[in-house]
Order: sequence, then C-alpha cells, then structure tokens
Amino acid sequence: MKKGKYLLPNLFTSANLVCGFLSMIAAHKGQYTYAALLILFAAGLDCLDGKVARLTGSSSAFGVEYDSLADLLSFGMAPGWLLYTWALSSLSPFGWLAAFAFVICGALRLARFNVQATGVQKYTFTGLPIPAAASVVVSAVLLSERLYTYDDLPSSMDLDHPLMLVLSVYMLALLMVSNFKYRSFKRMRWRRLWPFPLLMASILLFTVLTYGSEVALFALFLGYALSGPVETLVWRKKPKDSVLPAEQ
Repeated sequence: MKKGKYLLPNLFTSANLVCGFLSMIAAHKGQYTYAALLILFAAGLDCLDGKVARLTGSSSAFGVEYDSLADLLSFGMAPGWLLYTWALSSLSPFGWLAAFAFVICGALRLARFNVQATGVQKYTFTGLPIPAAASVVVSAVLLSERLYTYDDLPSSMDLDHPLMLVLSVYMLALLMVSNFKYRSFKRMRWRRLWPFPLLMASILLFTVLTYGSEVALFALFLGYALSGPVETLVWRKKPKDSVLPAEQ
C-alpha cells in the first residue's frame, strides 16, 4: 500500500497524456471541436493529479517530471498541432513558425517551473501557465466552431484575419516565458469567500455557462491570460512598499 499510493496520481497524469494524444489524432482528422474538448479534459485531469498527490502524500520528483512531460504533449504539442491544422496550415511559413513558437515557449515555461518548484512559486506563477495558454487556444477554437454553425453569421465575423491570429499565438507564447506574475488558485482560502460572494459568483458563472458556454470559457481564459500584465501595470503605479496580497 505504501508503494501503491504513488500509482494513483500517475494514473491521472497518464490519462492526461492519453487525452493529449487523442486530441492530436482528432485534429489530424479535422475534428477540431472534439480535439479542443479533449485538451480541456486533460486540463481538468492535470489539476486532479496534483491534488491527489498532496492528499495521499505521494508527491515525488518522478511525479513532477512525468507531469511535465505529459503537459508538454497535452498543452504544448496538442494545441500547437490543433492551431496548425485548424487555421495556420495555409500561412506557411508563418503559420508553422507561430505554432512552433507556442510549443517551444511552453517547453521553456515547464522547464522554468520545474526549477522553481521547490517553494518559490507558492502563491503565484512566473509566466502564464501552459495549461492556461492551451485553454485560451481551445476556447477560441470552440467559440469559432460554434459561430460557424449559424447560417446567418455576418461576414465581418469570419476568421479572415490570419495576421491577427498569428500575432495572438505569438503573444500567448511570450506570456508563457514572461516575468509577469499570475495568481495561483491552488492555495486560495475559499472559506473566506463563503457564503455570499462565492454563492453569487457561482450563480453568475452557471448562468453564463448555460446561455453561452463558449463565450464564457473564452472570456474566462482570456481574462486570466491578460490578468498578469494588467495586474503588474496596476501595482507599478502604487507605492514601492506595496506587496501583492497573494505573495505575503
């Protein structure tokens, strides 16, 4: 039993890896919605493996390295391949260069996280986490696929701006290797938010997801991606002795 407890979090990591692999197969077949959903499911599994490891006391260096390798496939290679097959394949060489920049910056982000995983990033992350960057990509794909299902879609909403898409991919890649601080929700004390604010936020989130899940997901993940630069700019205007509450 003592050795078996290390197997449980690694099973979640393996499932994460399988989802990333299946997503690449789906994207290759042109099943972009299915591929995007698999990456989102992998992101959920990625959150669970760490929680299971902490709850069972089975955290290990092996688990950290294995999780990073799985994340590179599920949130680096899979979103990069999805971007290329979905919209960037016709923009060669700029298309595959943008997709490769997303993958290589994701790998650098994971390598830096492993180096700083010994307590430096307890309440904040340095750089946009790679699962969050992948979530921005897949939520954009889901939103686009949903919009294209309507026959009365205005022509002005068509994705006919490839340069904007390429620049957006480069922006996500640079955010991953930036020094912007992003808040971590792993150690957030939810009891302080309960009951009224958390209840209202839950009702609002449920309502938005019910009537426009694709829009809500894209706004949620894009908002988190932009929160690092925005929060940095806001706190720069405050006195130098001010400290981010999450880092205290």
